[in-house]
Amino acid sequence: MKILDCDAVIITRGEKGMSIFEKNGRVTDIPAIAREVYDVTGAGDTVIGVMGLGLAANLNLLQSAFLANVAAGIVVGEIGTAAVSFDKLKRALMAYSRDTSAINGFINQYSFE
Repeated sequence: MKILDCDAVIITRGEKGMSIFEKNGRVTDIPAIAREVYDVTGAGDTVIGVMGLGLAANLNLLQSAFLANVAAGIVVGEIGTAAVSFDKLKRALMAYSRDTSAINGFINQYSFE
């Protein structure tokens, strides 16, 4: 972070999810939410793409990272390269918000409106 002079670094951690390290010292771990992993092809690309989309849509860093994590969870559940449609992402967000206590805690901690 010092060398790049950036405000935050996000590290994807496979089955452990991702971690966000911010310049102010805050570290946020976002748990992986993939139910079944068939192929990790494109997961990193999905994270980068959805992070960019979230930030361009005025989501904050944590909101964008959470959305990217959900999208990556969808991609690894497919065989080969896969695209994440809006409908798939919306269904996954709704399912995870109901079914996963760790995700519910994250959703409750940050406003996604």
